[in-house]
Amino acid sequence: MQIIEHHNINWIYFKEPNADDILAIKKRFNLHPLVVEEFSTPTLRPKATEYDNCLFLSVHIPLFDTENKTTYAGEIDIVITKDTLITSHDKDIYQLDNFFNTLKSDEKRRDFYMRQSPGALLRYMLEMLLETCFPKLDHVDKKLDYIEDEIFAEHEKEMVREISLVKRDILNFRRTMKPQRSVLESLAQKNFKFIEPTLKPYYQDLIGTNIRIWNNLESAKETVESLEKTNNSLLSNKLNLTMKVLTIFSAVMLPMTVYSNTLAMSADIPFGKNPNAFWIHLSIMFVISLLTISIFKFKKWI
Repeated sequence: MQIIEHHNINWIYFKEPNADDILAIKKRFNLHPLVVEEFSTPTLRPKATEYDNCLFLSVHIPLFDTENKTTYAGEIDIVITKDTLITSHDKDIYQLDNFFNTLKSDEKRRDFYMRQSPGALLRYMLEMLLETCFPKLDHVDKKLDYIEDEIFAEHEKEMVREISLVKRDILNFRRTMKPQRSVLESLAQKNFKFIEPTLKPYYQDLIGTNIRIWNNLESAKETVESLEKTNNSLLSNKLNLTMKVLTIFSAVMLPMTVYSNTLAMSADIPFGKNPNAFWIHLSIMFVISLLTISIFKFKKWI
């Protein structure tokens, strides 16, 4: 547990809180048992719930797993009282760590962000977390550009897996971001006693930021789906061309095979005693293949 105190405003920061930490906070702020339970267990859906002496929020932000190359949701539990902001998270959320450490070490920034109220500090924190989504979206856009270049460089097979990874990344990003709007709308529209009415326009602005993120995700989703269709179409055309070549080759070889098998079944092979018999039969087979190809071209099959 770490604490920043400034202008009668406190920020209590938990990272992977244990049972003793949660019990200490419960006793100090007389938290409702439901709030304590939320601190102890994962919350699958974002929520904003007001109690007599605090406001509880649960929000999720998209985090990237570099090992599995996918986005996952990082949960942040937040409690606001009249003079304190309490945050708790289990995942390694470096954006929040950096923001807290910056306020702890930089007096000017601490004075700027913590001079008003816990509600204002919450607004700055949520704004920072939303803004960190845009570099992730830029990374997705660069990945889509790379996939597009590789598709038209005739690397369609290699891109099948890459497209699947990006689709999963975008899907998880969307699943994380969409439910957050309900929490932001609650902060902007409802009259929570621990959120000053003057902050409502700022929370409304955060809704706009959330919508911008969502629009970018929609664009990325449409792009990756179009790239997937293009990639599948090119793969299908390549497969059709390969099958066509193999079919033509088999069709050309078939009459030659029939001719050679017929000779093998004959007791007295034509031209068998001729010293040039091999070349004669080879020439006949060559003529048969030319005739077969000519018929295919006449029929416009090739």
